[in-house]
Amino acid sequence: MLLHLPIAIAATLSPIVVSAAVPQFDIARECRFEGGSIVEFGRCSEDERAAFLELQNAWMQFAGADKKNCVASTRIGGFASYVELLVCLKMARDAENEYRGSRGPQTTEAMRPHAPGVTVGVGHDPTTPEQAPGKGTR
Repeated sequence: MLLHLPIAIAATLSPIVVSAAVPQFDIARECRFEGGSIVEFGRCSEDERAAFLELQNAWMQFAGADKKNCVASTRIGGFASYVELLVCLKMARDAENEYRGSRGPQTTEAMRPHAPGVTVGVGHDPTTPEQAPGKGTR
């Protein structure tokens, strides 16, 4: 009975392979789901085709984890859209770039001593009640 446990654990921990190609969605079904007139259907189809072409050109530039998460979230509800997938991937990429940019060189100016034995700034932990803001003035 427990002999199959290592196999089950290995199967659940194996990484999910992200395809090297853009997943295939049924854009006609998606655009019919959106509803509306023939003009709206045509506009939806054109938007989906344009997003698909952009995804084909940029697919390898997106991180594997982002592709996995965005494809999964795009398919929620049974319908999938290349426009939604492209927006999700761009937002994930931009968030990662913003995160990396915010981790650049940090200044320590706020932590410089302003008086002997006193440091003011982030992480200041008052050691006496008189040093705490609003304390000691009653």
